[in-house]
Formats: sequence, C-alpha cells, structure tokens
Amino acid sequence: MSDPVEGDRSGLVVGDDGLARPLWASVDPMLREYYDTEWGMPVRDEQGVYERLSLEAFQAGLSWATILRKRPTFRQAFANFDPDVVADFTDADVARLLADAGIVRNRLKVQAAITNAKATIALRQEVGLAAFVWSFQPGETPRPRSLAEIPSSSPESRALSTALRAKGFAFVGPTTMFALMEAIGMIDTHLIGSHRRGTSGVWPD
Repeated sequence: MSDPVEGDRSGLVVGDDGLARPLWASVDPMLREYYDTEWGMPVRDEQGVYERLSLEAFQAGLSWATILRKRPTFRQAFANFDPDVVADFTDADVARLLADAGIVRNRLKVQAAITNAKATIALRQEVGLAAFVWSFQPGETPRPRSLAEIPSSSPESRALSTALRAKGFAFVGPTTMFALMEAIGMIDTHLIGSHRRGTSGVWPD
C-alpha cells in the first residue's frame, strides 16, 4: 500500500492496483472485495433488503468484518433470508440457531430476525419492504472528504427507524438504519476521491 491520499486527513489509501479506498477496506481482502463489489450498490428486492436489515441488526455492537465472515453460515441458518421461511421458524429453530457457532448467538437478535420476517410479509399488503425503505431516500447524499465527515445517523434514518418500529420491526435503530441506507445505495457515503464514489447509479457524481 502507498501512503494515504492527502495524508491521514482523508482516510483514503491507494492500493497496489492504483485505486483509492478508505482505510477499513484497504487491507483485509474480504472487506476490500465487499467494498469494491457490493457496498453501496442498489438493493431493491424484498429478500435482499430483508437480509441486509437482518445482518445490520446482528452487527450492532460488533464489527462488520465479523458479520461478513459469518455471512455464508447466516444464509444457511436463515434459509437464505427468505422471509416466508424465517417467519415460520419455531422454538426448535431458535434453539438450533442459538447452538450454531457459525452465527452470532444472541437470542434477542435471532428473535428480531423472525419478528422482522413476519413484519416484512405484513408490509406486502402495502408497498412492500423494499419500496417502504426506499421511500425514505433523502433528496441529497453526503459528500464526505474524510471519515470524520460521515455521519452515523440522519433525519431520514431516524424517520425510517420510527416508521419501521410502527410496522412491528425490531432492532431498527437510527444508526442501524443509516448503515442499511449506506449498504443498499440509498445514500452514497463513499469518500470524495474513492474509486467507488458515484458508481451506484443512484447518486452520480
């Protein structure tokens, strides 16, 4: 790796491929691949949004790297995050999940994933989960030049949190919802100068 772009102020690092990435995505190959190919790209289908909402909830209090490493096992344990299947999970399924060392064994978070699957199904009677979440897309996106300029929540993430809670969802706090909005492309918090800035097609730079 070369020295950080603009010193340490920006938090960007130019890799051996000549591309600028934030520090968190510049060393670990798994995080680098995730940053280059997934993070911030639009997700507009129900199952995709439900999966990311679930994983962001499991991530609360942990590092994203931990969740990403466990994602294949999460997908296997939660039927590839099919809301129709997860909504029918029984106490036996909860016990199975809490015994699975390949995921995060937190009873409240496991129960929230089931609760949120049921709430996702209920939302089909209205606009559906994906359209509901995307309806909170802000009119403009942040344009951070340093990691310090990236907020951890926003008026829209707070409003989305409140609205989802009213629909019966759990573990959908404002910070978690802001992370969801980043992950699915509703906002673009790629640093100015990153090779991914403006590549989602949602917020062309």
